[in-house]
Amino acid sequence: MRDLHFKDHFWNVDLTSTAGYDCLIQHLNDGKRTCKEIEDFIKASTLKRSLDVFKLQTEHVSLSHLQLAQTMREEARKLEDFRERQKEARKKVEQQMDALHKQRATHLKKTLESKKTYELKCRDKEEAEQNMNRNASTSNAKQQEKVGLDSYSKTKNVSLFGKIKEDWQKEHIKACEVFEAQEMERINTLRNMLWTHLNQLSQQCVTSDELYEEVRKSLEQCDIQEDIAHFVNLRRTGDKPPAPVLYENFYTGQRPLSTIQMPLSNSR
Repeated sequence: MRDLHFKDHFWNVDLTSTAGYDCLIQHLNDGKRTCKEIEDFIKASTLKRSLDVFKLQTEHVSLSHLQLAQTMREEARKLEDFRERQKEARKKVEQQMDALHKQRATHLKKTLESKKTYELKCRDKEEAEQNMNRNASTSNAKQQEKVGLDSYSKTKNVSLFGKIKEDWQKEHIKACEVFEAQEMERINTLRNMLWTHLNQLSQQCVTSDELYEEVRKSLEQCDIQEDIAHFVNLRRTGDKPPAPVLYENFYTGQRPLSTIQMPLSNSR
């Protein structure tokens, strides 16, 4: 089929008529106005079909993006729940360890104080033994009694502190095991979640490309000459240009066979 061109189909035999030119100008400048004939042309054109496919597939891409966003929000919610669960479990261990730390510090202080008192009494006893007066034996006995009491107190405190220290060490080991398990779970959860998220993004790219491929296929079916021919057939004004203006000799009385007929009114 022979291609149609604007230059061949927008003429008018009336020399003063600009109907063909006006038709083209109206068509080129009518992007924002709606004309029924132009609307029919757009609906029937191959470019319009491509635009429809583009719009449809773009909507599908947008929908897939919304679905991905919803999935990401769900993953974020799961991660938040996971973080809160770990926080609560860690809080219980921390509270127990804080209590043990305070108990350990208190009894350590008490043990050190009893040690200090015991050492002080021992020094007092040694000083008393050096006194060579009559009351030395009585004073020395009193000092010996005090040293014995302080020694018992120190031994008791050291023993109690040793038990507290042993309990703390056991709980510290348990806490370390709990924290290590939490850290392993956290790393594994984050790694798997990021891996899943990257897979979702990759799948989204594949899905988007498949949808865009439909648009590309539609654009391949867009025939420029077919669209031009459709518009020409819809809005053509004529295929013959105005007849030439011939010289007419008034005195000879001869008339050319094809003279121009001037219109009574301008038909634009």
